[in-house]
Amino acid sequence: MIAFLTLELHIEAAQSLKDKRQVVRSLKDRLRAHFNVAVAELDPSSLWNRATVGVVSVSDSRDYLDGLMKNVERHAARVANNAGAEIADSFVEFL
Repeated sequence: MIAFLTLELHIEAAQSLKDKRQVVRSLKDRLRAHFNVAVAELDPSSLWNRATVGVVSVSDSRDYLDGLMKNVERHAARVANNAGAEIADSFVEFL
């Protein structure tokens, strides 16, 4: 099974593309280090206050992946809030 979590971020504090990249990079690095998952920015747009981040993990247990993605989402919300952003939307797909 493959779990794919999509996080839509609204970065209120961003005043430039550099601010946006700093928030996204921090989120990606922390999720990788804490959960050992693959993380990437999905929709690199020129909007300073919006970002889409994808998180992927693979396991033979759907229950494990479901719990992992819930924990990743909670942790991502804390990291984003500390960086001056919020998660506007999120959803999980299982393949």
